[in-house]
Order: sequence, then C-alpha cells, then structure tokens
Amino acid sequence: MRIAILALSLLVSASFIHAQAPAAAEGIPQSVAELWADFDPRRDPIETEVIREWKEDGAVLRHVRYFIGSFKGKPTRMAAVYGFPVDAKKKLPAVMHIHGGGQRGSVSEVKLLVARGYAVLSVNWGGSGTGKAPFNTCEKAELGDPNTDWGAVDPSQLNVPGYSSMLPGPKHLFEDREHPKNNNWYLLTLGCRRGLTFLEQQPEVDAKRLGVHGYSMGGNLTMYVAGTDDRVKAAVPAVGGQGWRWQGRDYLGGKAQQEQIKGDIEVFKRTLSFESYAPRIQCPVLHRSATNDFHGWMDDVYRTNALIEKQPVRYSWTPHMNHHLTPEVAIAMPLWLDHHLKGGPALPATPHSELRLKSNDGVPMLRVRPDEQTLPVARVAIYYSIDPDPRARFWRSAEVHHEAEGYIAHLPLHTLDTPLFAFANVYYTLPKPESLSQIPGNSKPVTELCISSLLHSHTAAELKQAAPKLTAKPSKLIEDFTHGLRDWYQLNAGNLTHQQLWTRKVTDPLWRGPDGSKLVLTLKMPQTNRFHLVLQQNEWRSYRGQRRTFVHSREIHGSDTPQTLTLSLSDFTSPEGPPTSWSELDQLGLCAHFVAKGSTASDAPLWKGPAPEFVKLAWE
Repeated sequence: MRIAILALSLLVSASFIHAQAPAAAEGIPQSVAELWADFDPRRDPIETEVIREWKEDGAVLRHVRYFIGSFKGKPTRMAAVYGFPVDAKKKLPAVMHIHGGGQRGSVSEVKLLVARGYAVLSVNWGGSGTGKAPFNTCEKAELGDPNTDWGAVDPSQLNVPGYSSMLPGPKHLFEDREHPKNNNWYLLTLGCRRGLTFLEQQPEVDAKRLGVHGYSMGGNLTMYVAGTDDRVKAAVPAVGGQGWRWQGRDYLGGKAQQEQIKGDIEVFKRTLSFESYAPRIQCPVLHRSATNDFHGWMDDVYRTNALIEKQPVRYSWTPHMNHHLTPEVAIAMPLWLDHHLKGGPALPATPHSELRLKSNDGVPMLRVRPDEQTLPVARVAIYYSIDPDPRARFWRSAEVHHEAEGYIAHLPLHTLDTPLFAFANVYYTLPKPESLSQIPGNSKPVTELCISSLLHSHTAAELKQAAPKLTAKPSKLIEDFTHGLRDWYQLNAGNLTHQQLWTRKVTDPLWRGPDGSKLVLTLKMPQTNRFHLVLQQNEWRSYRGQRRTFVHSREIHGSDTPQTLTLSLSDFTSPEGPPTSWSELDQLGLCAHFVAKGSTASDAPLWKGPAPEFVKLAWE
C-alpha cells in the first residue's frame, strides 16, 4: 500500500497534538493557546524611534526602533530597517522579514520587496546592546546607532542555550523556576509580533494585508508568528520551521536527534514545538528549502505542514543543497506574496504525484501530473533516494519521460533492505523574467519557477512485501557529465576563484568506491591553476563517526587536451592522516579553492582562464 509522508503524518501527528494533557503544574502553560493567552501585541504603545532616514533605489529607508515591552522592570526595544516606495500614493501591503542566525536587519531584503510595491520591515532580533560593532547591528547602521536592547532578558544569539531550554537563568523571564517563557523563541516571537503592530500603524500600510517571511532561524520565527497571530495573511518560511526536533531517529549506523530539550519535554512539545503551531496557522504557506538542509529536515517539513488545515500550502525544494536556495526556488517567495497580498497571478498547484512500487515491468515508478493551466511547464525533474537520513542522502536523478498520462520515471533499485523516498520538481516558465538583483549575488534575471510535489516514502518492509524487480547495478563510472551537473550542487557560481562543485553520489552504494580502487578524474584545464579535490567523511553522520575532511591539492598545467588524474587514498591528506577507506565518504568536491574547517584561511590565488571542463570521474 502506498504511504505518502504527508498522509501518514496527519494520522500520527493529529493524535499527538490533541492528546489529553496531564494536569498542569501551577502557572505552567500546557498548550500554545495558554502560553500566549496573556499577550496582546497591540496593548502597549509602539513608541517608534526613527534613528535615520534616507532614500535609495526608489525606496524611502529608515533605521527605526520600536518598543517591545518591559520585562523584569526594564524596557526592551527592537531595531529594524523599514522601507516603502518613494512614490507611494495609496495603502500598501506590508511584509515583515525575519533574518537568520548570525544575520541582521537587512536593507537588501527591504529593497527587494519595496521594488515590488510593498512596505517592508526587517527586524533585527539577533542584535543586542548599544549598537557598538560588530555584533548584529542593522545593515548600514553607523557606529553608535542604538541597536536592539533586550534589557534584563536575552534571547539573542549570545544566549544560544536558550533555544532548546525552558530552565531558569539570570537573563530569563523566570530566574526561580522552569517555564516555557524562559525559552528564547517565546521572546523573539513576541518581538516579531510587535513588529506586525509597528507595520499596521504606519500610514503607508494596509493593515489587512500583512505577510511574513524568514530564512533559517527566521524560518522558525515565521512559523511561530504565523501560528500565533491571525494578522498574518501569507507566510513563507525557508530552511527552518519544521517540528519534531526533539525526536530521536534511527538511521543507518546509529541514532540522530536535532535538539536536546532541557526541561519538561512534554511541556516543550505542547507549547514550543512547531508541530503544535502548524494547526493554528490561518494563512497560505509556501515552504522553501533545500533537500539536504541541516536545519529544516525534509521529511519533517512535510509532516509539520500537513497539520495546516484549510489553507493553501506549496513546497519549493532546491535539490542536493544544504541551506541554500537556487533562483528558481528563491523567486517563489515574492510571487507567493504577490498573489496573496496584492491579488497577483496564482502559483501552480502542487503537482499530483503517484508512486507505484511495481509498474508494468516490475520496477518502481513515479508519475507526476503538473498543473499545466497556470503556467507552461519548462521541465520536470524526478528524484529518489534510499538513504533515511535527510541531511546526507544522495538524490538519484531519474530519467523522465513525457507521456499522455503525465511525466513518468522508473526508479531502479538494487536492494529491498532500505527505504525508498521520491519527489518531483516541476519548473515553470515565468511570463516575464523576474529580478532578485537587490540581493547580492543575484544579478541574473530569473526565468523559471520551481514547485515541488509531495514527498513519498516506503519502508523496507513495504518494499519487500511489494517485491519489485531489482534492476540497478553498481557502477565504477561515477560521472561522465553528459547530463551536465544535475547530480551536483555549485557554490560561489560565477566566481571562478572560489567556485566549488560538490556531489553526494559517492555515499550511494551504486557509486561507492570499491576497496583497493583508485579515483580517476579526467578534465580539461586550458591554463595552469592550482586545483583541489576534497573528500568529506561522516558529513552530518556523527552517529557513524567523526566528521573528517581530506584534501588533495595540486597545480595542473594548462593544456588544450584532456588530462587524467589518478588518485589513491594516500594522496588525500588531513591533520589525522589519509582516509583508510572510500566506504564512508559522504561528499566529493571539485574546488578551485578550499580551506578546511578549523584551518587558517589563506588568500586564494586568482583563477586564470576559463573554468575547467570535466570529462569523466570514475573508480579504477
């Protein structure tokens, strides 16, 4: 029987969310509703302080601070960047941007949406203190500018243990007892909800059209805000905001857990865990992420959003990446906001998908029927994996065929002893090129939009019961690059000096290096450059052993003809010595420049000439 993660999670999670709570300890909230029952985001005056105002790229921009509240007798204030179009003549929809960890209130993010006709507030939740550099002052703040000031409490990133803890402490709301309001996320969510109050009081803003989006820890806060404030009419979390972070998982080789909760875990689940907020969200949600994200585990993103009732939900996944988005995924955010806050064109529906464990020829098959009425389909990509760890799995690219019944791909397997995961990305041609140029590194127009299917999953037991044919065979050929870089991801694209290409293909049993073999790379290097081959072992698999990185660096002389590098394990180095086996590799990188974590960074030499052309990668 086919089981999609989305459907399964509805049954399992609903029973969890609505389970009878034990008798509450005196004064301790036992649900999200109880946790927030005594907070009114409009109760206190907002007391806006304008620190500076200027105009830039058609936007009026302001560094501001607003009053959050008083905690333990001391006031707290949030710094932020606020902007709106210079020529604004009518009430505008407004969006709150929530930055990620180690980031700050962003002028760039404000300008991106101001250019599309929004008023925008980018809060600076991570900052703390007087504004003295370097800790998280707003973008383009000047030395000495007032910064976010949390007063007698501290939910900033200087207080990292507070994100999974409810225990008392000197900078927490309650110094004498455990309480969910001691958790950093509570105060940060409260501060962001006050940001919505700031927005709805601005003369340029239509208070009935408010949206929120955030990245990483900002994705977490997007879910918290959307789950507690019905003023939010559209939400876009990214690489974050998934539930069950407290739950241990059994993977191949050991157990992993995202967060170790400090305090009563049952209270944490009911008051602070994202699966308890999702059923309370009352607005459309678009979730952008990366398939191998360390912070938003793919499987649990689907489990969490399955609990959102009676609201449109879409997914857009960047394949192979961790904590990065491709332009086709990034552009989905402004388009989603445009539709739900401005009445712009609708985004395509989630593609209908069906996974059959046995097709007519006995091989598993995924069929995808995209929404072809909203936008024209440019291409369809279908991916599948046998690795239960969402952070480390290699997504095999299936060969897609367009037939009358939709887009079809067979999913060849070599074993029934592992689970099976599959999903599809549908890429649509946009009516006109869209711009993300306000964000550094996004100068090229975006011509396609990615909308992803649901994630399908089957256990090894279900596979054995269905007994599909085993047709996949291990291959010594890792890559011949006839499909370009479809099984790779790219970092620092366009910057040849720092460009890196990575693949997880070497962790897959079909392409894992045999004992005693050598790694052979054939490439064309028109001009002489220093080049780096990098192996990473136990990447995100701490349950299997220590994470280690091995590097082979050499100068390759320029030539118009292909050159072949033949490498043994002993050719790769690390502080602990060379690898002893190819069998526990998780990633392989082809890098113009690479500095291992913990190493002293050195200046990269300027790359000479064009990028190398890769011809073949294989085991010998």
